[in-house]
Amino acid sequence: MSTAAHDLLDLDFWSRPMADRHAEFARLRAAREPAFYPYGEAASGLTGFYALTRYDEVIEASRNPAAFSSEPSSTSLDDPPPATAKLLGSMISLDDPRHARLRRIVSRAFTPRMIKKAEDQVAVIAERLVRALAESGSGDFVTDVAMPMPLQIICSMMGVPESEYAAVIDATNSILAVGDPGFRSSDGRDRGTILVEKIGYLHGLMDKLAQQRRAEPANDLVSALVHANVDGDMLSDRDLGRFFTLLVVAGNETTRNAISHALALFTEHPGQRALLLEDLGGRLPGAVEEIIRYASPVTWMRRNVTRDVELGRHTYQAGDRVVLYYVSANRDETVFAAPDRFDITRSPNPHVGFGG
Repeated sequence: MSTAAHDLLDLDFWSRPMADRHAEFARLRAAREPAFYPYGEAASGLTGFYALTRYDEVIEASRNPAAFSSEPSSTSLDDPPPATAKLLGSMISLDDPRHARLRRIVSRAFTPRMIKKAEDQVAVIAERLVRALAESGSGDFVTDVAMPMPLQIICSMMGVPESEYAAVIDATNSILAVGDPGFRSSDGRDRGTILVEKIGYLHGLMDKLAQQRRAEPANDLVSALVHANVDGDMLSDRDLGRFFTLLVVAGNETTRNAISHALALFTEHPGQRALLLEDLGGRLPGAVEEIIRYASPVTWMRRNVTRDVELGRHTYQAGDRVVLYYVSANRDETVFAAPDRFDITRSPNPHVGFGG
């Protein structure tokens, strides 16, 4: 294993200038062996993880779930505590065949009509938020636009009453905050207690909506999901709760980050902004892909090695943990020409912003 110059577990590393962080990832990609980072206590079985930083290795591990499993968790270095494991377990931390089953059922709900309605809702919500910011004359873009926009869109799609929006935002922010290694609750409660409370609220809200929509279907995603049927297989109430939690936590955080980065990038690169505005309809799709590559809203995900397997120049043992650093793979100089350049006309752009 290689020696790491900077500890990727240290929050100070992530607060360093972006150029410094990407220089470290470039060094890790060039190393002969993957870097290993001690984590947790040996007595608990958490002895560390290997960092996968090269594009080809991230792709290969992503496409080999038999050896690199998403279970029991792909989104946390810790295994979920027993009290929250039954509330979590969304498709993002499942392997086939359970993952494929949930995807088949959920995809049945996303009909062309539902997608068109969602597009219309996005336009209405975006216009309302931007108009309010413009009329105020100033504000915090993240707080006023980037944070509420994805949550309002998700809640609108799902048919969540506006009276619940504030509570959903609070639950989402609390769940994300608990995942911060530096988290300290103001009232002394531990992480597990807060997670159970906030995730329990989201599940309870979904249970209530599901019961209502089974009795009286509406033109929203919850109605489509509770009635989605694939060869007699339907989502359970727990499946619905997990899916909703995944949407409002993961879907919100990643979109919030991408929108925020977009504003910063077009401010820092006025030439790219002018290029986009010259042909907004034609260049917007490429701009979105480049923002996702350059910003990498999903920085990493974890995989758990189920059997001895060779990847790159290293043999991983059953029981090892690896972290797939998409933020590094998206700057791999063997795949992307001038990877540190923000270029909305980049083509091809085979980024792994949505995984490998």
